[in-house]
Amino acid sequence: MQKITPCLWFNGKVEEALEFYTSIFDSARVKDVTHYGEGSPMPAGSIMTATFDLEGQEFMILNAGPHFKFSEAISFVIHCIDQKEIDFFWEKLTADGGEESMCGWVKDKYGLSWQIFSIDLREMMLDEDPEKVQRVMHAVWQMRKLDLEKLKEAYNG
Repeated sequence: MQKITPCLWFNGKVEEALEFYTSIFDSARVKDVTHYGEGSPMPAGSIMTATFDLEGQEFMILNAGPHFKFSEAISFVIHCIDQKEIDFFWEKLTADGGEESMCGWVKDKYGLSWQIFSIDLREMMLDEDPEKVQRVMHAVWQMRKLDLEKLKEAYNG
């Protein structure tokens, strides 16, 4: 068991959300599920909590009503190895009501924020040449979905 597990507060649709998230990532599985009993604040038999794993990161989902909603203040970064992987996650997470944002950010159909990031971009941003870094950042600020070819062009001047 990992020491810290993000808990995602949902208002219903937890079964659907579990299926959605675990269908996107290759290494994903639902680990355990608890249900509400009689006299609970939610319908008896509905999912109360579930723990699931995405690529080695454990999450908990809590079905607890409409009191809280997701915010862009918290996001999950997906480290992609190439443009194909960036495109895949972008398409999956914006499908069925998800929203594109700027600089590689999306919100999925449940309102959870994700950063679809590139390992190559990270390396470019860590370069010791501040001019290269500045060119890359200016390119990122103009993008919605990251375009690795354009980022490499900016990096190389």
